[in-house]
Amino acid sequence: MADQIITVQWKTSPDDHDYPAAADYLALLAADDVVEAIVADLRAAPVVVKKAKDILRASRLEALTPDNPHVRKDLLKVNEGKKLSPILLVRGDCRRNVPMLIADGYHRVCALYWADENIEIPAKMAAMP
Repeated sequence: MADQIITVQWKTSPDDHDYPAAADYLALLAADDVVEAIVADLRAAPVVVKKAKDILRASRLEALTPDNPHVRKDLLKVNEGKKLSPILLVRGDCRRNVPMLIADGYHRVCALYWADENIEIPAKMAAMP
């Protein structure tokens, strides 16, 4: 039996509300001026594509289980053919053992990881200033 191919529909850019959501999360980790610089860089960044498994590995986060309500909601969106928003990432630093941050889109990454860990996820990425 051939493996089922999962098709994910993507928006061309993150939703406008994704940037304030990322800022809210990043405000727990950095000062306002740093958060503002990161969000400005995210807005200007091009969309790149990375595999779900690599995003989780680089962030050093565990995948939330498919029964998590937000993960389940995103899995349903995939099954219904609804478009998902690209995720927002902040690059880590392997020289200092600093993991990448998923500033917005963690539940989407987890959902897609469970659907197929090799799914390519569009993302915007900024560096820590």
